Amino acid sequence: MKLLEAIVEANQRAAAGDPAASVRIADHAGALPVVALTCIDPRLNRLIPAALGIPDEDFIWLRNAGNIITGPLTSTLRSLALACAVKGGREIVILGHSDCQIQRLSALELAAAFQSMGLDCTRMPDGLADYFGLFASERQNVTRAAAFVRSSPLVAPHIPVHGLMIDIESGRLEWIVNGYQAAPEPKTAALASPADLEMAAPNPLPPVLAPLSLDAKVGDPAFGVEAWIARERAANTTPSPPVIPRPPPVIPKPSLRTGKLDTA
Repeated sequence: MKLLEAIVEANQRAAAGDPAASVRIADHAGALPVVALTCIDPRLNRLIPAALGIPDEDFIWLRNAGNIITGPLTSTLRSLALACAVKGGREIVILGHSDCQIQRLSALELAAAFQSMGLDCTRMPDGLADYFGLFASERQNVTRAAAFVRSSPLVAPHIPVHGLMIDIESGRLEWIVNGYQAAPEPKTAALASPADLEMAAPNPLPPVLAPLSLDAKVGDPAFGVEAWIARERAANTTPSPPVIPRPPPVIPKPSLRTGKLDTA
């Protein structure tokens, strides 16, 4: 049994009331340290990394709002890649949680929150919901983030990328993406030359998941917010002065009497 399989199995046994459930982390030294991306929700402080049973020294903990990844070359991916390349991370876990406030937030509420802070929403980027990578489903968000990590050219193909959910009340883990099913065994190879790296083509992007509903949840088409921002921009834009067309230039014609150009 591999590390994350043993962790999930022991966690679920413990949640069911088995006092003897545990993981011998020492038996999985080759899979350590583990790199985990979680939400910034402070309720996770009391659960992680204890719910995984991983010692602090073998746990590289990255956090952002909603454990969101918006692409294979984003700043979050950069941190995950450096955690593996520099700090020696062997496995990656995207760990979502139940009762996520980001999931409950609508696009209109997000815009209102910014406006209440005195921010000028007309200066916000286009595609507000896409820019912040907000979502309508916690599980869908974990699946999408794991797909971006797995497709990233910054993460070695042999590093397993898992997706898990944790219950914020009980600490029970649930498999969403089993990274062992997709990750090949590591191979020893010579370092690529700069020319090889130049010729290497990036992995294709994972498919963009369709929105789940049309109730203006973040992650759905932000028709209300984007239209409102467009109206605000239009209302605060000084119209350009009208453009007055210039008359066409007068082209001199040759005189019938002298054969010279008539400039009169």
